[in-house]
Amino acid sequence: MRKRLISTILATALLAIVLAPAAIAAALTDIGYMDQAQVGSLPALASANAQLAAYQIQLNNQFKSAMNSAKSDADKQRITAQFQQEFTDKQTELIGPLFQRAQIIIANIAAAKKLSVVVDKRIVVYGGVDITNDVVAAMGSPRAVTPPQAPPVASEIGFVDESALDSAQKVKDATDALQKFATQQQPIYAQRAKDAKSDIEKQQIAADFQKAVQAKREALLNPLVDATKTATANVARSKNLLLVVDRADIVFGGTDITQDVQNALNK
Repeated sequence: MRKRLISTILATALLAIVLAPAAIAAALTDIGYMDQAQVGSLPALASANAQLAAYQIQLNNQFKSAMNSAKSDADKQRITAQFQQEFTDKQTELIGPLFQRAQIIIANIAAAKKLSVVVDKRIVVYGGVDITNDVVAAMGSPRAVTPPQAPPVASEIGFVDESALDSAQKVKDATDALQKFATQQQPIYAQRAKDAKSDIEKQQIAADFQKAVQAKREALLNPLVDATKTATANVARSKNLLLVVDRADIVFGGTDITQDVQNALNK
């Protein structure tokens, strides 16, 4: 699987718009947070995850057997797609209903507490409203849940989906160029290592190879870093957002600016 390179870009590109601290503090009073790990350890979810893990082990054994019988690359691709779909289907069967219930519960709690967004606890250092115990209690209740009547209130917290930006053509081109460079350089450094007269010299050659690849990585990605920072900041300002975070840190609500950032980067 291709290593995600754009993650380092978004780690710096998801940023707070520069405002006075007092203005930020006043504007972020409608933010909630929850400990997703604590909710995920609830008996029902823990049991579902254990069943899924057991199923994955069984599926992996079947997958290996099927791949050993494959007669072509096309067969291997078909088998891989088939088993990936089987795992996804099982995941939806076991986790899907619990996830939907949790989402409805969080939406109801957010509506009751007038929260425009709920984020993961791990990104919160100070402030916000902790709704973890409310969610845990509701998840443990046998009562049926229904979605809130009103849609979520508009939020000044934005988010972008890293995985979507990671699939942009410019990122793919940079990744391919980096892979091509590494492939071209490998035999050169391998020959140097073969000709080396000591282990210390071999270690230095290996370090030189890593340094060359890293320099190429920075040359290819730094322009994307700058472009992503600029695009994210410009979109955030145009939408009057105070903060932009990664989609993975959003539990509920928030303003999705992924497509806007993609459009800006593709210009």
